Amino acid sequence: MRSLLPVINTGLPTDIVQPFAARVARESSPLRRGKLTQLQINLGKLCNQSCTHCHVEAGPTKKRENMDAATARRVVELTKSCGDLQLVDLTGGAPEMNPMFRELVQDFRSQGLRVIDRCNLTILRQPGFEWAAPFLADHQVDIVASLPCYLEDNVDGQRGDGVFRQSIDALRQLNDLGYAADDSALRLDLVFNPTSPSLPPDQANLQADYKRELLSRYGIRFNHLLAITNIPIKRYAMYLAKRQRLEQYMKLLEDNFNCQAAENVMCRSLLSVAWDGSLYDCDFNQMIDLPVANTDAMTRANDQSAATVWNIDSFDAFSDRSIATADHCYGCTAGAGSSCGGALL
Repeated sequence: MRSLLPVINTGLPTDIVQPFAARVARESSPLRRGKLTQLQINLGKLCNQSCTHCHVEAGPTKKRENMDAATARRVVELTKSCGDLQLVDLTGGAPEMNPMFRELVQDFRSQGLRVIDRCNLTILRQPGFEWAAPFLADHQVDIVASLPCYLEDNVDGQRGDGVFRQSIDALRQLNDLGYAADDSALRLDLVFNPTSPSLPPDQANLQADYKRELLSRYGIRFNHLLAITNIPIKRYAMYLAKRQRLEQYMKLLEDNFNCQAAENVMCRSLLSVAWDGSLYDCDFNQMIDLPVANTDAMTRANDQSAATVWNIDSFDAFSDRSIATADHCYGCTAGAGSSCGGALL
């Protein structure tokens, strides 16, 4: 039996990495979703950037994989009957590039839901997207913005030439609109991803460094720093494999498995919706096509097809359900843990 590491076709031998499912079964409580309080929606793979660590493999040429209007409106319809839902997390690609982005934001905010936009910052400075930053502020959308370092060379090395300067300009614009101001409800969080195949450093200490350096160098303020581990799937897995560092990185994640972090992973309260309406336990599972388990939520008798927004009656049917796992899950449970909300411990 070989360990399941999607994208790397042959997987990794079990004498290198112990299968995650066996490890979590032995050292943690069963991975099950409790109440569904968070919905993460991937609006597509269209993006103005092509980052080396991107698990979505997003880029400017991914024009067909974008959520259409019918699917977006079906998602909105299903959220209206989701009793415990508190948060909708819009991601991509660059979610702002989806034509339905503004309508979705308005619909979710009208329901009183907190909305997060996972923004790469540079999109706010692109021609044709001058509307984006003011729109986000007007609708009180929280922004989680990618900035893997406060040093220009490190950011441009991971994300492309000129990305850092555009990001700084976008952050200044958001600050001018009231984001991260002391008397403002507009929340601006930044995301750190390691530029090397390593675990993130202590989140609190790194946040202090970011706040000091960004304020002193550029006059920029933000609320929180979220330190996120790079997950070894898709583009990042291939990046590591080409440099013959994939096995080393997987072993690092396994060696630092933390059962306490496993108790707090985001999939225990989150459901992920793909651009085509398919349903997954998390965005990472979505990217490797590891679907949520079939449930009695299916509206058609004896339906064995994958769950989508079109063959369920309610997102609530996925509460109190087992979660599908594979070896990339070590990335969320290593060290202090990692989620879309940063460190878990």
